[in-house]
Order: sequence, then C-alpha cells, then structure tokens
Amino acid sequence: MRVQQNGKHLLSALVVALLLVTAGTLAAQDVRYNFMPGTDFSKYRTYKWVNVGGDHPDQIPDQIMDAEIKQSVESQLASKGMSKVDGDKADLYIRYQTAVNQETQWDAWGSRAFGSGMGSWTSSTISVGTLVLDMYDPGAKQLVWTGSATKTIDPSANHEKNIKNLDKAMAKLLKNYPPKHK
Repeated sequence: MRVQQNGKHLLSALVVALLLVTAGTLAAQDVRYNFMPGTDFSKYRTYKWVNVGGDHPDQIPDQIMDAEIKQSVESQLASKGMSKVDGDKADLYIRYQTAVNQETQWDAWGSRAFGSGMGSWTSSTISVGTLVLDMYDPGAKQLVWTGSATKTIDPSANHEKNIKNLDKAMAKLLKNYPPKHK
C-alpha cells in the first residue's frame, strides 16, 4: 500500500509541476513566425494594409484598437526602412486578425508542494489574446511571411499598459523581420 501512495504522490507532484510551468508560460508573450523559403525580402520596401476576402468582422477590433494595432506595426516596419503607401503599387500587402479566447488557469498552493500536507487548487478564467500578422506578395499572389503574438491579457488593465504590451509584442514579433538568408 505504501508503494501505491508514493506512486500517487509522484503522479500528483508531476501534475502540479506541469500545471505550474504551464501557468507560468501563459503570462509571457509567445511569438512565432514563418516565411516562404527562398523569398528575397530585400525587394520589399513598401506596404499597404488590406482586408483579405473572408475576413470575419469578429477578427477585426473596433476602430480605435484597429488604429492602435496598425500604428504599432507601422512603427516597427518604419524602423526597418519600410514605407506605407496607399496606392496599388505596394511591394507587400499586409493584414492582421485578432482573437481572444477564454482559458482556465489552475493554481496550486499548500504547505508542502510535492508531498503530503495541506493544499488546494483554485481555477480562474483568463483571457488570451492572439494577433496574427500576414504579408503577401501581390505580384506572386502568395503569402510570404506570417507571424503571431499570443499573450494573457487583462481587459481591466489601464489603456497605457495595454498599448505598452501591444508595442512590446509587435517589437518582439517583428524583431527578426526581414528573415536572414541562410
């Protein structure tokens, strides 16, 4: 019987450790990107914002947030020598989409983390926001770069903090744009 209890404690300890690691990673910004192999990104100097057919209205926020997202992306692209144009002669077409999902976060606490003792689990619902940024080559008619930034968001946080988080996410997302040739 003692072996089963130790096995249960080991399993419990592993589950707690996994949940704590998972909960810790949700607070950080997670950015990922991918690009079309063999693309010469040095030829892209101008861009234009576009809506791609089928964009769902729920994926585009209100006008104020739309302007803030575009301003954040534009600031990063300007720092890389790119210019926004309004005409049809843009080197790249750019669009974004957003999504906010509700997830359950589990927190464990107690007097002894990995053994017997008093402890408890609590759950809370958190909002996780994702912004996807896509870049299309209009001449080749193909997606050449895509990236996403995901972060736990606090809808009740002050506006300045939300803008600062948005700017950090876009800086992190576009840090390695244009991709280096290998």
